[in-house]
Amino acid sequence: MCRNVKTKGMPTVLKLLGMRFYYWAREHEPVHVHVTKGDAEARFDLTPEITLTANMGFKPHELAIAQEVIQDNREFIIAHWNLFFKQSKME
Repeated sequence: MCRNVKTKGMPTVLKLLGMRFYYWAREHEPVHVHVTKGDAEARFDLTPEITLTANMGFKPHELAIAQEVIQDNREFIIAHWNLFFKQSKME
């Protein structure tokens, strides 16, 4: 079950290891996820494969950890994205 599906603004998908994984409620394709920790921010596309598309402040080892979390939870994040945007279109 996806949590925070009806949350407006920036639905959080995961909070793990001090990192917040989220997306904007008015996002666009491709499926992607934003990551923050402190003042650092990054964005990873999830399709067709996991790709770092932006980094502002994460150190290489932190990016590796974030990418590993995304890899381990990729299907869950994609399912959360799809469910959120399906419900958003129905409202």
